Amino acid sequence: MEIPLWEIVNMDQIFVQNKIWEIMNDTIAQKIILVLICVSLFWKIIRYMCGLLRQEKEPVTVLVTGAAGQIGYALVAMIARGAMLGPNQPVILHMLDIEPAAEALKGVKMELMDAALPLLRGIVASTDVAEACKGVNIAVMLGGFPRKEGMERKDVMSKNVSIYKAQASALEKHAAADCKVLVVANPANTNALILKEFAPSIPDKNITCLTRLDHNRALAQIAERTKVHVSEVKNVIIWGNHSSTQYPDVNHATVQDKPVREAVSDDEWLNNEFISTVQQRGAAIIKARKLSSALSAASSACDHVRDWVLGTPKGSWVSMGVYSDGSYGIQPGLIYSFPVTCEKGGWSIVQGLEIDAFSRDKMDKTAQELIEEKELAKSCLN
Repeated sequence: MEIPLWEIVNMDQIFVQNKIWEIMNDTIAQKIILVLICVSLFWKIIRYMCGLLRQEKEPVTVLVTGAAGQIGYALVAMIARGAMLGPNQPVILHMLDIEPAAEALKGVKMELMDAALPLLRGIVASTDVAEACKGVNIAVMLGGFPRKEGMERKDVMSKNVSIYKAQASALEKHAAADCKVLVVANPANTNALILKEFAPSIPDKNITCLTRLDHNRALAQIAERTKVHVSEVKNVIIWGNHSSTQYPDVNHATVQDKPVREAVSDDEWLNNEFISTVQQRGAAIIKARKLSSALSAASSACDHVRDWVLGTPKGSWVSMGVYSDGSYGIQPGLIYSFPVTCEKGGWSIVQGLEIDAFSRDKMDKTAQELIEEKELAKSCLN
């Protein structure tokens, strides 16, 4: 019996449809299996990453000299709370001060213990410079001899040469090989230069001084003048010495991505009152509170080290006193404040900025002061 043609066609269609369905079922199954594999792999990656986050980092040992003083008292708590190295970085604090401050230093240690700070993994409070410098990864040098009424510059320099020679020698012998040093005590630039002289194994790029306080003061003045939040002001520069000759430069700075000179629209103020306000801010604070600017100095020291270690935000720079390589015509071998960017624990001087005649004059004057300080320090050494 012959099968009608139309039935044969129908049977073929059914056969093809069944085959297609089988193939589709196989494809769907394969897709499901693939999705399950991907989900499983993704879940393993998530678990692995969470495990990494749970793993505690090795503590970083931070030395603070002059730790019983005003700045030190503010700074050690900030470090122990993560303001300097981040909220997930444990720290061991080494605190150094002179023998007459031993009891006060003991009190600071007791307070740190009583604060029960989760990131704080150990405290060394000592008047022995060798013990304090042992194994430190970061050193913040607050200790120095302040200029007192009636003292000549050479007298102050002589005292600080002696202090920094001893501390540099201890860092040279006892600190970690990659130790980073921030000098805060005035004259900060020249104290850093003295330290470099007596700690030759510490790389040039690992010795800096604090001009971030002046940088932050400049940001704050511009923010107040333009009535914006300080975070919207970027790329001011402090050139030169951490002294009254420093030059706060706004020629490359912005407010909400607009040039500062355009946003402020008052060159007279920017070229005169703004500069003198930043230069004299420390003296104004002493006059107002009868004490130095400890809180802002401590905060700025944290900012300096944090950006140095963790990096500066893309598209912005900060001011740091660093070893001059001759950039912008500044004599090599000075510790001079430049605009820098930081990445992977290192810093680089921002290059290619245009310098007008007004700025050139200001930059050269503060450089000349540093040259004179360097010669004075040499004479004290001799």
